[in-house]
Amino acid sequence: MQEKAEIEGTSKCILGITGMHCASCSRLIEKSLLKVPGVSKANVNFAAQKAYVEYDSSKASTEALEQAVAKAGYGVLREQEHKGEVMLRITGMMSDHCVGIVDATLRKVVGVKDVKVNLATEKAQVWYDAVRVKVSDLVTAIKNAGYGAERAAAPDLEKAAREKEIKTLKLKVFFSFLFSLPLTYLTMGDLFGLPKPSFIDKYMLIVQLVLATPVVLIGFNFYTSGFKAIFKNRNPNMDSLVAIGTGTAYLYSLIASSIFWLGISAEKPDLYYEITALLIAFILFGKLLEAVAKGKTSEAIKKLMGVQAKTAIVFRNNQEVEIPVEEVEVGDIVIVKPGQKIPVDGIIIDGHSSVDESMITGESIPVEKTKGDQAIGATINKTGSFRFKATKVGADTTLAQIIKLVEEAQGSKAPIQQLVDRVSAYFVPTVVVIALFAGVVWYLVSGQLAFALTIFVAVLVIACPCAMGLATPTAVMMGTGKGAEHGILIKTAAALQKAQEITTIVFDKTGTLTKGKPEVTDIVPYTGEGNEVLRLAAIAEKRSEHPLGEAIVNDAKRRGIAIPDAQKFNSITGKGVEATYGKKRILLGNRALMKQEKINFDKATFDLERLENEGKTAMLIAVGKKLMGIVAVADTLKEYSAEAVRALRAMGKEVVMITGDNERTAKAIARQVNIDRVLAEVLPQDKEQEIKKLQQEGKKVAMVGDGINDAPALAQSDLGIAIGSGTDVAIETGDIVLIKEDLRDVVTAIDLSRYTMKKIKQNLFWAFVYNTAGIPIAAGVLYPFTGWLLNPVIAGAAMAFSSVSVVSNSLIMKRYKPKIKK
Repeated sequence: MQEKAEIEGTSKCILGITGMHCASCSRLIEKSLLKVPGVSKANVNFAAQKAYVEYDSSKASTEALEQAVAKAGYGVLREQEHKGEVMLRITGMMSDHCVGIVDATLRKVVGVKDVKVNLATEKAQVWYDAVRVKVSDLVTAIKNAGYGAERAAAPDLEKAAREKEIKTLKLKVFFSFLFSLPLTYLTMGDLFGLPKPSFIDKYMLIVQLVLATPVVLIGFNFYTSGFKAIFKNRNPNMDSLVAIGTGTAYLYSLIASSIFWLGISAEKPDLYYEITALLIAFILFGKLLEAVAKGKTSEAIKKLMGVQAKTAIVFRNNQEVEIPVEEVEVGDIVIVKPGQKIPVDGIIIDGHSSVDESMITGESIPVEKTKGDQAIGATINKTGSFRFKATKVGADTTLAQIIKLVEEAQGSKAPIQQLVDRVSAYFVPTVVVIALFAGVVWYLVSGQLAFALTIFVAVLVIACPCAMGLATPTAVMMGTGKGAEHGILIKTAAALQKAQEITTIVFDKTGTLTKGKPEVTDIVPYTGEGNEVLRLAAIAEKRSEHPLGEAIVNDAKRRGIAIPDAQKFNSITGKGVEATYGKKRILLGNRALMKQEKINFDKATFDLERLENEGKTAMLIAVGKKLMGIVAVADTLKEYSAEAVRALRAMGKEVVMITGDNERTAKAIARQVNIDRVLAEVLPQDKEQEIKKLQQEGKKVAMVGDGINDAPALAQSDLGIAIGSGTDVAIETGDIVLIKEDLRDVVTAIDLSRYTMKKIKQNLFWAFVYNTAGIPIAAGVLYPFTGWLLNPVIAGAAMAFSSVSVVSNSLIMKRYKPKIKK
């Protein structure tokens, strides 16, 4: 592992070391490193297993450092060798129980550090020590557990794999029904008065066997996977239930047929070939619908991947060359023409245009771009042409970071999933026990093996752990995907769940509620016109570096006012500035400056009080001894701050503002946005303590800040919401990142959380109710009272469609619209 940094000609390098056993080893490595020409400092940390080296890069290289470590008898870890991460595509998972098996199997592999398995995406993300583990080891472990595994393919290949899976399922469904329907007609047609060829009676047993056997072979994967889970892994899964149920019915029918053919019994037996065939057909059909539906839950990721540019025009060897976007390097000069997608991130070096950034920020209005502005990859250039220098390529681009965040969020588990995991661990074994118990009881009561077998099979096939396993991840995928569509990056499923539990939202003032940049808000002239007062103030402040002075100069420029240079300039600490222009002595500052210069400002007293009560900094301006007027400057509110606060209060949330400003200024801003509770004069390092105090009051607190200055407070809060700036999406602190600086997205994030949790609860409710009600009915609980018995075929069909209904309920989330219309 190597990390490098350049500081004033000195290079710093961190090497990961292998083979150290004691402190003596570290001293030996230090000595070896210090012998390398150009190395000025070498510290080896035995506990961390790392070497921290400072060296002159003109005399030494990292290769020389590695050789020195090797010469001492130790190894050096390269980053890719030390930190392994892979996304595997898993096939054969039927339920959350399967997820648990895959998770446990991977964790048993020595060297695996962490695992996240997602049933909805059929993927497993694995972090491992690649020195000790190979990807092939992970794949083998999963295959030994009874599932298929391969490294997750690139988007296009993965799409092809998904399409291949659906095509295969379609063929299986077609042929399984091709054999099952004639079989059902022959065995059950009499019940509906349907005609049946008389010659078939003589060969009925053979015909049934011939029609049922191909269907069993079509669904043979149920048996290999199901029985492997039972006998090898000792963790029965959904396939196990299907395999036991249909296998028992098929074997019973085959044995009964054989006894009849061999003449052991002259009585024509009751057979269940049609139950076996129809069950497999319906379950395959359910899997087909499920595969199609699950594919739609990842549309948000596909949509993001789809907006990536495929090629880029770069300037190389004094000519324009079109290359694949993967080949663009940092520092390349990229040319963008009207209508083209911007391929990577960078800084514009010449030209100007308007750019549609809606696919990244959700903002529909094109943004004007010129020299020095940021170009974001995957956004669309509208009118002009420009060139920019690539600063972020590949996995470092804004779009790549967004895709990574969304994928990781979709692969994470919500806390509510823990209940499902606990239930799923015991679900399948419990169902098998219930099925056996019900079958034995009914056999003892009725004395009929065929009747008991019907009960046994019905209980097995109606149970559906799939529905429970899909209930949470499909909704999480849709929720995080919809968030990304609206410029809201929800990092984890836990954050998605926590957002709807929040009772109090704390907003930082500067840069969050306000723009963070002072602006001229008021000009009050007492002599002459407002523009003349502003011109004089701008002349006085032109050479000033104070933010308030810059605000005055910028406002004058914006209005097209010429600002000549002053002959003299002097900053008067704590009071203001003075400048000489022509023969005029201009004074700009507070009351103290005017009193010092004996300038009467009585007529400005009322305006000063009014402006200061509004939280503005009011500056008096005078020429000579004559008061000219007042210029007021303030950090103004963002456009939608008040609307966002109003919406949050309407949702029943308490809204608090926290700031380092004095109480009068803070309360003035708070009044403008209708915030009642203000925490003023709070130093940055004390914001964390204020969040703790709110939490001690029993409140669930969300902190909304810029992700940098407010990092400790964001980390302390129950939910940290970091305001991004279009491209700064990889903010470490913050559970949720808002790409746009639009506080209405805070409302949308909380509302989306509510909506997602509502869907999860609906899914879990129906999944649990289905299994809770379905299993007793299949076990024949109603039979003594109603004479009604659940046919195993109907039970199988119900099971097949239960998981489809859960996924379909999650897909309804595609219609979600933000609470606040923009």
